[in-house]
Amino acid sequence: MEKIRLTFLGTGDAIPTKKRNHTAILLSYKNENILIDCGEGTQRQFKFAELSPMQLTRILITHWHGDHTLGLLGLLETLIMQNYSKKLSIYGPKGTKRYFSLLSQFLGPYKKLHKLNLQVEEVQGKFFENNEFSLTAWQMSHGVPANAYVFEIPDQRRIDKSKLKELGVASTPELKKLKEGKDVFIDGKKLKAKDLTYIEKGKKVCVVLDTKLNENIGKLARNADLLVSEATFLDKDKKLAEQYNHMTAAQVAKVAKKAKVKKLILTHISQRYEKNLSESLNEAKKIFPNTSLARDFDVVEL
Repeated sequence: MEKIRLTFLGTGDAIPTKKRNHTAILLSYKNENILIDCGEGTQRQFKFAELSPMQLTRILITHWHGDHTLGLLGLLETLIMQNYSKKLSIYGPKGTKRYFSLLSQFLGPYKKLHKLNLQVEEVQGKFFENNEFSLTAWQMSHGVPANAYVFEIPDQRRIDKSKLKELGVASTPELKKLKEGKDVFIDGKKLKAKDLTYIEKGKKVCVVLDTKLNENIGKLARNADLLVSEATFLDKDKKLAEQYNHMTAAQVAKVAKKAKVKKLILTHISQRYEKNLSESLNEAKKIFPNTSLARDFDVVEL
């Protein structure tokens, strides 16, 4: 199985710092490059990361607060000027079409937007699926319509090529049926799918950005290989977290533990903790040891 790669283009909260830009995460898998949120300055972060926005295939918007979306206009301008020719799908929560329509008015006077092949959709539940992966949106609680997203690669049946070699079976289109779990006859030999194939376990990546604690987080994160989550506040500031519809590092860690997540990465850390970021990490690790803290331009593969 090819690896999933996450590049953290921005890991700050509403107020950026010298080291942390506004939120943006690039998820890459095979020919897919999915941008999750697009805070101000994201296109410049692409430059620093030596990545090209021209490879983008989809954009997932978690919610329409400025620190997660104000980079979108500049990014679209860049794509237009560089003659982006792919279909670009933009997904978001309720209200996305209206907000995008307002945003597009800034491009309207230049009659540029028509140059992009855009598809804008408001999504909930599983909204995309092919043979390679699926995308699912879960409703969050942030005072405005907000989504978390799950990227999932299904379990796949693979042919054990070493066993075929032992049997002296040459490559043939009939072997595709083995991948479907069907027995086949080749050169008079019966080849049983259960003997010559194996199941390759899929992968599940969950991205939860701005939200207060809610039951959907545990549901979507169940048995995930990776949970990327906001941890805007420390538990000592739990009242502020509740007031501003965010979570603490401890709250996220408890969810990860209960949901049996394999790995947790914290992001969207408040600038108030910039001088001592280890506080957030240590708070979470006491509850869920396999936790790390995302920094701008970190790359994670699984």
